[in-house]
Amino acid sequence: MQTDNEKYNETVQPNTAFLNELKDKLPEFFTKDGSFDLDKFKNQLKDKNVNELSEGYQLDFIGKDYARRQAGEMPTTVIVPDEKQNRGGGAHSKNLFFTGDNLEVLRHLQNNYQNKIDVIYIDPPYNTGSDGFVYPDAFEYSDDKLKDMFGLDDDQVERLKSIQGKSSHSAWLTFMYPRILLGKRLLKESGAIYVSIDENEVSNLKNILDEIFGESNYQSIITRLTGTPTGNGVTEFVNMQDYILVYSKNNQFFQTNGIPLNNEQASIYNEEDSNGKYLTRSLRRTGGEDKREDRPSMYFGVEAPDGSIVYPKGPSGYDSRWVVGKETYTKMEKNGRIAWKKNHNGEWQPYQKFYLNGRTKKVSNIWNGFGNKGATKELRKLFNDKKIFDFPKPVSLLKQIGSISGNNSITVLDFFAGSSTTADAVMQLNAEDGGHRRFIMVQLPEKTFHTNKNGNEIPTKGGKAAYDAGFRSIDEISRERIRRAAKKICEDNELTLPKDFDGSFKHYRVVKPVKQTLEEIDDFDPNNTNLFTDMVDGFSSKSLGIEGDATGEETILTTWLAKDGYPFDADVEEVKFDNYTAHKVENNRLYLINEGWGAAQTKELLNQLGTHQLEVQSVVIFGYSFNVAELRELENGLKQLDSKVTLIKRY
Repeated sequence: MQTDNEKYNETVQPNTAFLNELKDKLPEFFTKDGSFDLDKFKNQLKDKNVNELSEGYQLDFIGKDYARRQAGEMPTTVIVPDEKQNRGGGAHSKNLFFTGDNLEVLRHLQNNYQNKIDVIYIDPPYNTGSDGFVYPDAFEYSDDKLKDMFGLDDDQVERLKSIQGKSSHSAWLTFMYPRILLGKRLLKESGAIYVSIDENEVSNLKNILDEIFGESNYQSIITRLTGTPTGNGVTEFVNMQDYILVYSKNNQFFQTNGIPLNNEQASIYNEEDSNGKYLTRSLRRTGGEDKREDRPSMYFGVEAPDGSIVYPKGPSGYDSRWVVGKETYTKMEKNGRIAWKKNHNGEWQPYQKFYLNGRTKKVSNIWNGFGNKGATKELRKLFNDKKIFDFPKPVSLLKQIGSISGNNSITVLDFFAGSSTTADAVMQLNAEDGGHRRFIMVQLPEKTFHTNKNGNEIPTKGGKAAYDAGFRSIDEISRERIRRAAKKICEDNELTLPKDFDGSFKHYRVVKPVKQTLEEIDDFDPNNTNLFTDMVDGFSSKSLGIEGDATGEETILTTWLAKDGYPFDADVEEVKFDNYTAHKVENNRLYLINEGWGAAQTKELLNQLGTHQLEVQSVVIFGYSFNVAELRELENGLKQLDSKVTLIKRY
């Protein structure tokens, strides 16, 4: 039989994701059967005097409908907890690391992290032709199915399939589109996305972001000076920059913090009073338009400490003007923001005080001092001077993004984690200001080797150092970087480190069930009176062929908790029914996953519910663990209760 998600995915159309979002925002325009009432919507536009555009442009590319459909599909993978990590170093951590395809991870996170992320930073493949990017999807649908889903003819199907395994612009756009679309839904209304890219795809990336986020939510294109030139400067231009595109989720709620001052910038605040350090600037206007007649309202007398009245005078004695009006000056004086000093002629002059506390610089869109060489050096230093990862981003770059984004309790998502620079930056910021920022990293387990025809492992191009150091995949490097960075932060900040500093993470692997389990699912008949296979065990770490020590029950429960909107640190309580262990979450849901449920357990459950010893709104069962008789008995028993408890069957 098909799983619930497989059944749903068969109905998904290119606009399903869009319609689901529209239904969430504008439910009044949908009929009872879920159809969109276009006429009602058009009438509402006319009522509100909104003009429909007759001209315009939109982004189009081979694979766009396929990419849109991917964004609407439900996950076909399971979330396997790494119990060794999660019960060990990560037991109390609020940070998350996912190993797996980021598209599948983003699909899972739609349920429990929608509208909860403050900042997304990603450094995706640049599609330069030398970065190894090829479109990874295998198009598992038949040609006839593709024709039916998208209304294509034979030639159009061939064009769609032509991007498979290629690094064309269309292939890159098809790859990026659903990931950015799903990422947007995870952002809070005040959130923003920062995307690194170079000139090869910057225009296409901006087109994607304009379409998904809306042109009104464009904030900036930051130019980052890389310090590493490409091109020979003779037959072509030398390029020493790449870009970071910034878009807000909702421009009405978006704002940035200023950039904190460095030590050199702070050193100019060299005077001090009871309110702290400050610097002063003359209140007399200098430069252009500094004469009295330029702004007559800013020419007035102010009282000096000796009682004399001082007027603004230019260098040659002409009537000048102040930089503020009289009302503003009076407020500044009342608030202690005026300092008086004598000039070289012994005359009193007023100055404005600018205090250091809370002072920041404005955020420019040209960022210097975040070069690639420094990033490579800092990563090599963590890994005993070995270059185990190509082209990491500097920690200082991600610290700057983190410091200008929201408060010190934000959640940052990076679904192209690479060497986990983002996680390193989050931990460093928390160590510096005692913050409680959290990170969520997602990284594909891309191998550092391939197997030749003789069965020998051969390191990939650029992967030899990592392979020789014992790292068999990029995600292993990512997690080890977090551990080493946390250790260094603790050593460097031993005396000042906050007691609740979070230098670890919980780890989950997002994987497809193995072929045997899928076959058993296909063969399962819910009407059988007997169960022939323990379906739960097929989802254990051991059966899935991965590390982590998770039982099948733990995998299914973790996957379902995310599906039902619970965070990964949800309070899960074991509840016993005779010799059967169920799991209760937040007095809301009771999960029955393992086999072994029978009449005695149903009787005990109904008794606890009827006497209010147990309070839940729904009972969720793993359908493959229940034969038809057990299921009917449980179903009928719950229906007879006075209090309504919903039974949810999942396959």
